[in-house]
Amino acid sequence: MELIIQLISTVYNFLWGDLFTIPLPGGGSAGISLLVLLLIPTGIYFTIRTRVLPVRMFPEMLRLTVEKRTGERGHAISGLQTLIVSTATRVGMGNLVGVVAAISAGGAGAVFWMWVSALLGSSTAFVEATLAQLYKEKDPLYGGYRGGPAYYIHAFVQRKLGGKKRRYSLVAVLFAISGLICWCGISQVISNSVSSAFENAFQVPPLYSTLLLVLLAAVIVLRKNATVKVLDVLVPVMAGCYFLITVVLLVKNAALLPSVFQRIFEEAFGIRQAVAGGFGAVLMNGVKRGLFSNEAGSGSAPCAAAAADVSHPAKAGLLQALGVFIDTIVICSCTALIMLVTPEKNIAGLQGMDLLQASMQYHLGQFGVVFIALVLWLFSFSTFIGILFYARSNVAYLFGDNWVSQTGYKVLALVMLFIGGMATYTFVWDLGDVGIGLMTIFNIAVILPMSKEALGCLREYEGRLRERR
Repeated sequence: MELIIQLISTVYNFLWGDLFTIPLPGGGSAGISLLVLLLIPTGIYFTIRTRVLPVRMFPEMLRLTVEKRTGERGHAISGLQTLIVSTATRVGMGNLVGVVAAISAGGAGAVFWMWVSALLGSSTAFVEATLAQLYKEKDPLYGGYRGGPAYYIHAFVQRKLGGKKRRYSLVAVLFAISGLICWCGISQVISNSVSSAFENAFQVPPLYSTLLLVLLAAVIVLRKNATVKVLDVLVPVMAGCYFLITVVLLVKNAALLPSVFQRIFEEAFGIRQAVAGGFGAVLMNGVKRGLFSNEAGSGSAPCAAAAADVSHPAKAGLLQALGVFIDTIVICSCTALIMLVTPEKNIAGLQGMDLLQASMQYHLGQFGVVFIALVLWLFSFSTFIGILFYARSNVAYLFGDNWVSQTGYKVLALVMLFIGGMATYTFVWDLGDVGIGLMTIFNIAVILPMSKEALGCLREYEGRLRERR
């Protein structure tokens, strides 16, 4: 176990550690990691190439959520359903645990960099989701469609090899394996956070809360097509209730919001950081947790986007771009602001779920502690179901179309879900960060040269919209 932890730590430091440092005016420095170096320029590039798609196409994104389905029925799912699946993992662990981790490690300024990563990542999410639609294929096991980065990476490599057909391509295999590692890591984060929250709220030993979570998850994920049906009901209700209560609390504390926003912007650029390198910690934790929350560029959400039965590939891309906005700009901001309007004396020295529950206790009394425990349980449950939907296409790419491999990975994820309930906080986050970091490297290396296909789809779609008008 020590060897495994050391290996994960080494890879984690390579991906998220300082690749180089930039000296800052007035002393100190900002450390820039490999992932930040990839994600920020990529997001800027796609934002420019799509002509600021998140702002320009926002009304069309909203329209697509209510568009009537016209495609194939059966097991195929709509674009809105794939948005719900990806939102289940975005509006889940990242919105609670991810935001708490960002503020715990990087302070209020990390929230600003989460916003930046979301605005830039929205265009990236469009590109990768559109590519997933372009290279999707029929799913003989579950019905409908499947795809994602492993499939469009495979197609890209085959073209580079002169069209020579191969069962596997190395980069696609590495992506699929990284994804499965990442989702096992997230499984651990889920149960680790739930067990901590339930212990705080109800004094329930971690073993019991973890067992309950694993048993209920097993009932859902071991059935053939229960995933989407459960999420169709759970996600809108869950996210809506959480959003409503947090908005009510923010309205009650409206007088404090100007000073909170001032603090966010000041700390975002290290103005209030007392130690050298403070800006680097703020930037790193904001971008890292922003990625973990909205997943843009990592290649996770395209695994769901590929399953969408839509009339044009760009529609799936626009819906996934909207998902990034819903996740970070709306829900994550609510979580962050609730914590930041809490007096510092009430949360001093706290980290993780203790920090969020102490904040909610200040606002809602003991009900706040119970509320967060229950919401976290629902968010975690939906996240786990969502990531196993992602895993389907990657397992199929690696092991072919058979129920043995699909069920085997589900059982492995359930085992990791159980183990995570008793694991340490830092270790489980590192495992998830390693997986998502590796996925991002392989995914971005391919979507950059393939982006002209997605951009061509966008131009064609916009042309159709102009003709209709």
